[in-house]
Amino acid sequence: MNSTALERFLRYAAIDTQSDPRSATQPSTGKQKDLGRLLVEELLALGLDDTHMDEHGNVYATVPANTGKRVPVICFCSHVDTAPDFSGAGVKPQIVRGYKGGDIRLKGDPGQVIRVRDNPELADQIGNDIVTSDGTTLLGADDKAGVAEIVAAAQILVENPGIRHGTVKLLFTTDEEIGRGVDKVDLKKLGADFAYTMDGSTAGTIETETFSADRVDIAITGVAMHPGFAKGKMENAIRIAAAIVDRLPKNAAPETTEGKQGFLHPTDISGAMEKARISLIVRDFDDAGLVDKETMLETIVRDVMKDYPGSSYTFKVTEQYRNMKAVLDRNPEIVEYAMEAVRRAGMEPVLGSIRGGTDGSRLSHMGLPCPNIFTGGHAFHSPLEWVSRQDMEKAVATIVELVKIWEERA
Repeated sequence: MNSTALERFLRYAAIDTQSDPRSATQPSTGKQKDLGRLLVEELLALGLDDTHMDEHGNVYATVPANTGKRVPVICFCSHVDTAPDFSGAGVKPQIVRGYKGGDIRLKGDPGQVIRVRDNPELADQIGNDIVTSDGTTLLGADDKAGVAEIVAAAQILVENPGIRHGTVKLLFTTDEEIGRGVDKVDLKKLGADFAYTMDGSTAGTIETETFSADRVDIAITGVAMHPGFAKGKMENAIRIAAAIVDRLPKNAAPETTEGKQGFLHPTDISGAMEKARISLIVRDFDDAGLVDKETMLETIVRDVMKDYPGSSYTFKVTEQYRNMKAVLDRNPEIVEYAMEAVRRAGMEPVLGSIRGGTDGSRLSHMGLPCPNIFTGGHAFHSPLEWVSRQDMEKAVATIVELVKIWEERA
């Protein structure tokens, strides 16, 4: 079946959809709706007549069933926003056709090089077409590759009625990169029994486990004083915040951990003499480990504050998402069917864990079990991001095979 994934991805990647954690609105940036409106237009053109975008930028659509069987309603979900970590404006996708091996130097910034030593997956891409940015922005494969793959698969289902399937729901969310992806999703309106996020990486990989995640906000109130008369009186909130960050354990940071190890990670620090704020994210695959790290963090804060008797602090923990493994373990067929779909698409499935989270983490604990399927993208959240056309087409084939399997086994 011909796939339109690459053409769609190039179109979507050029639209700036960065989310903004400092915004209180949903979506956090209005420009995310620019891609949402394009998706509505394209899906309506495919004949998916119920396609619409809600006030929060979420796009809903349905591929109607074409079988007489009672098949569970499944949903495929991706997010339209790109990460705030690096610029997503003015993306200029580049295509290395028939990749011959070796490092890839990016044209817009020759200092940016996708190196084989850092990307061992490139060894499997000889002869494939590699899509990159020009090195001055993100590419946006996270997760516009997933968006393009879902729409391309929907087109195949619409244009090939001989592929029997039940009702297939499509969902495109906003603000996933800042932890709000499904805050405003209407599950009753969606009407799905199970779901799959298309938001993974290496071809063939199905992820069934994520971090559990919290955000911690620490607000410090110091003692302001004219610096010329400050001896024995001033308690500088900036220094207090710096002392807290300095005491964070070096062996529990993102840059020093791997595999199933969790971490404490300061993401923002700001302030003045009187008031300062620290924001951190806390991650662990085990909920008890999450609590342990938060307890350790507050102990550090209390110990630092002992040296500043005139100052005070607040410590606020906000739940972001939880490990989806417990939910998926109760619904094994969801993962089993995905593994079979990967095999039918010509790959050997690999079950993995995410040192991060997806919309599927939240959806699973909201009552919609939702593992994560590969998109073929790599080096997310950096200007060295890349994806191959062939891996995107494997993802499209996996979606098509998956809906066929659900229909066959209904």
